[in-house]
Amino acid sequence: MRNLLAFLAKYNHWFVFILLEVISFALLFRYNSFQGSVFFSSANAVAGKIYEYRSDVTTFFSMSQNNKRLTERNLMLEQEVKTLSQYIARNNGDSLVLDKYQKQMLKDFRLIPAKVISSSLDKEDNLITLDKGKADGIHEDMGVACGMGIVGVVYMASDHYSIVIPVINKNSNISVTIKKRGYFGFLHWKGGPADIAYIDDVPRHAKFALGDYVITNGYSSIFPPGIMVGKILHVFNSSDGLSYRVQLRLATDFGNLRHVCVIDNTPLKDKAMLLKAAQDSLRPRNDNK
Repeated sequence: MRNLLAFLAKYNHWFVFILLEVISFALLFRYNSFQGSVFFSSANAVAGKIYEYRSDVTTFFSMSQNNKRLTERNLMLEQEVKTLSQYIARNNGDSLVLDKYQKQMLKDFRLIPAKVISSSLDKEDNLITLDKGKADGIHEDMGVACGMGIVGVVYMASDHYSIVIPVINKNSNISVTIKKRGYFGFLHWKGGPADIAYIDDVPRHAKFALGDYVITNGYSSIFPPGIMVGKILHVFNSSDGLSYRVQLRLATDFGNLRHVCVIDNTPLKDKAMLLKAAQDSLRPRNDNK
């Protein structure tokens, strides 16, 4: 203890100098927008590289398990496609109808593959970091999905990295529909398990069953219709008793999420902006009548 005190007394001026330097830099970056933006960009780049290296190591050691899961998933999807194609060919006389429909559904979208380099599961505001950014064509409000289902929406992007608000974030709010039923609601996560979410505001007259699938409805310009969201587990009354709250198991396994696709929705956004501009230009005319 005496040696420690002697050491601190001998070099106390250096400790005071370092403390003053830290305070100075904190004040500089906090109260000066230009320096703050430079620090934020540099810190994001460094943190992104660290996350990327850590993700590479994790991916390497989990490669065998991931390959097994992907093989099983591909086999299941091949069987589903084969069965569905046979059904469509039997009812329409054309085995290419399914392929035409899929191409038509995604014709306005460009898929940008990306890798998850950082994610969290145990927070209320979980976030996911991707290894692609503005330089790769990614920007805010783009939808993100994986082979199993929906993932989330891009929140912000730098040149080479982007941050995603996943479904398992309390700020997430995505419009979805019950497959083959037509009833829609808003998907929310209430915290807790990363595979359980809820759909709010489902009308009381809606008819559906446990085990029904939930998919994106395509009402927004973020996601195309038909992307898998999850399967219904339970149904509850809402707090006001005027609608249903539906509990579902999410299709995406966020604990093993490694690879995703960012959905470039630029063409649909352009159409939505054009429609809004037309509506705004007509509004004064209607008001004058």
